[in-house]
Amino acid sequence: MESADTFTLLPLELDPQTKDLTANPSSPALNKELAALNALHRSLLTVGTPTGTPPPPVPVNPTRSAQIGKLRESGNNEFRKGHHAEAVKLYTLAIGMALNRPHWEPAGLVGEELSGLLSNRAQANMAQGNWAEGKVDAEASVEMRKANNAKGWWRRGKCLLEMGRLEEAGEVVGQGLEFGANEPDLMQLKNEIEKRKTGVL
Repeated sequence: MESADTFTLLPLELDPQTKDLTANPSSPALNKELAALNALHRSLLTVGTPTGTPPPPVPVNPTRSAQIGKLRESGNNEFRKGHHAEAVKLYTLAIGMALNRPHWEPAGLVGEELSGLLSNRAQANMAQGNWAEGKVDAEASVEMRKANNAKGWWRRGKCLLEMGRLEEAGEVVGQGLEFGANEPDLMQLKNEIEKRKTGVL
């Protein structure tokens, strides 16, 4: 009886036409195993690819990224011109495009894109006095990226301040400062909230 550690080299041959494996010399046991293997191979070739199966992982689609970037820049241009409602529309289109990225693309990329776009749309809403809409967008922005997102934290706090929700605004700015390492704009907003609380303004 052979040891389990013994390696036996089998002289297998591959038929170039059928791709079947055969052994020479052969044995009944080996022939049985090879017949099962060849049958499995033939059946797998007839299966095909199921509908809806995603392709293997590939780099991020550069066309979609370019389109999202173009919409963001167009929104920024409209915002600078004072066309805030148009900016909101363009940012919304870019957000929709980012959300519709295929699921096999990196989730981190989607979060990064959405965080910036939502923060921009928050600013465009704020410019129109749409504080509730701005607050929702800014909140979503910081939920996707808490660190290095001082603008998102500031916009969220500012919207709450303008809505008269001073306690919440103070808490949000405090959290933002923890992540933003004493960002000057957040410090200024913190002071503004404190003055409003004490009735100085």
